[in-house]
Amino acid sequence: MSSVADLPLLATGKVRDMYDLGDRILMVASDRISTYDVVHPTSVPGKGDVLTGLSVFWFARTGHIVPNHFDSATDGVPEDVRGRGLTVRKLDMLPVECVVRGYITGSGWKDYQATGAVAGLELPPGLQESERLPQPIFTPSTKAQEGHDETVSFSAACELVGDEELMGRVRDASIQLYAFAADHAAARGVLVADTKFEFGLDARKELTVGDEVATPDSSRFWPADGYSPGRSQPSFDKQYVRDWAADSGWDKTEPAPALPDDVVQRTGALYAEAYERITGEPLTAWRERVAP
Repeated sequence: MSSVADLPLLATGKVRDMYDLGDRILMVASDRISTYDVVHPTSVPGKGDVLTGLSVFWFARTGHIVPNHFDSATDGVPEDVRGRGLTVRKLDMLPVECVVRGYITGSGWKDYQATGAVAGLELPPGLQESERLPQPIFTPSTKAQEGHDETVSFSAACELVGDEELMGRVRDASIQLYAFAADHAAARGVLVADTKFEFGLDARKELTVGDEVATPDSSRFWPADGYSPGRSQPSFDKQYVRDWAADSGWDKTEPAPALPDDVVQRTGALYAEAYERITGEPLTAWRERVAP
């Protein structure tokens, strides 16, 4: 079987590399990690396996909500990227990040403190940090080519996409996907504070989920035991790296600093724990299923 070195590279993102397979794309999740939209020079071993295996887990369970681009984790996937690579259908991606928040935290908490609203949505007064919202909210953001993504209102997202009806379907599908993932994870002791989706249109112009679904890169996962509003929460995601980066003195512009060994090891362990809690199986089971 060919290796990825033999395939034409279409694009390289902060985490994923895309290779052309003709009618499909080979999407490979690397072990790279980014914070504040800047990639650190240090990788987190096993991270790509978690992102890929967990996305496949959700793809298999959410097709009744909205189609996704997943094709195979084995057919057409070179041996050297098994576990991290997927073949997927080509999509015309929409120019927005689709964020759903079930709890008020992160940049949403900062916006709420400043304005009482997030993405133009007024929220009840007196919320505490990390408090559960009365209902999940859709807070889209830009896909910045340079610099940081910016949260925008629904009307601004409609202008970016150029189709209000389509954007309404994107919003509804995002909230349904979040609710499904949040219910499943909560039953396994994990709170999904917020998450991000990306959508595109397939060859038949059908709305389709691309990229990843409810992973530690795209979500905030909190342990349900010990959850307490009024403060930040421990998490099974890259918030651990964000916290380290925020305290490191780095100005959040390129180049990002290297991560210490203990941060790398702890982050890898948190990602693996997120996979194992949510799927109910060890990460080794995923690797064995897709091994050549």
